[in-house]
Amino acid sequence: MNDPLNQPVSTPKVAPTLGQSLWTAVQYALPHHAISRVVFRLSRWQTPFTAAVIRWFVRRFGVDLSEALEPDPAAYASFNAFFTRALNPDLRPMPTDAAVWVSPCDGRVSQLGAIQSGNLLQAKGRDYTVTQLLGGYVALAKEFEQGQFATIYLSPRDYHRIHMPCAGTLREMIHVPGRLFSVSPVTAQQVPELFARNERLVCVFDTAHGPLALVLVGAINVAAIETVWAGLVTPPAGHAISRRQYGADTGMVISLARGQEMGRFNMGSTVVMLLPHGFKFDATWQAQSPIRLGNALGMPAQSG
Repeated sequence: MNDPLNQPVSTPKVAPTLGQSLWTAVQYALPHHAISRVVFRLSRWQTPFTAAVIRWFVRRFGVDLSEALEPDPAAYASFNAFFTRALNPDLRPMPTDAAVWVSPCDGRVSQLGAIQSGNLLQAKGRDYTVTQLLGGYVALAKEFEQGQFATIYLSPRDYHRIHMPCAGTLREMIHVPGRLFSVSPVTAQQVPELFARNERLVCVFDTAHGPLALVLVGAINVAAIETVWAGLVTPPAGHAISRRQYGADTGMVISLARGQEMGRFNMGSTVVMLLPHGFKFDATWQAQSPIRLGNALGMPAQSG
């Protein structure tokens, strides 16, 4: 494996256009959750026009339906069924080396590198803290203070199920309510602490090499996040942070293998991965690199 990344990797900051700046400014005033609730209902509406809408979306965003387990747009009862479509399992093989951790999803690497003084890089000139991301839980954040991180952005054209980068046992799940700003690269450049502002679901796993957190960040039009063990988690009934423990002491042991599905976005968003101390990224991955489920992400220090 290659040497670990000792510094967060970022692309040069590009000044947003006037239109992009206006869109970001407008987002502050939008009723994020109301909009997302409407999209939630519309995306599950079964109508004779569903196949036509899917075909338009495929053309508009360049979706490669040949990779789907079901490539026929007419086979999907609703737009959400299409959006959360399964992949042909033969298209994302796992590395033969079982020690290699893999990308949990298709998308594009936004940022990655070392967690420095408890901070994560969001975009050029913008960072936020692990504690903020994890809902203010200081003790949990300390487990990752010498770790690594990777942020993967899922565009509308991508596959939207999230899988395990390695084998792990679920320790806890934390739902953190918040806003639903867009998580596009342009918005990430302009909205401070974006991923610590938006609604998110924190899933903490124990692995053979230390803790792993997969943080599923919601966004505008993304009012629903699911996990394979709890089903639909968002939108929630209240506005308070909720924290649920798992494990032998609770009578609920959730153990997942590398590559096994752990959750999905009902519409697209971002995954922030918090990785244990000493994790070594493969040098292939840089900011803005396209990445696919099953690609070799790197290896924990004990396996290097």
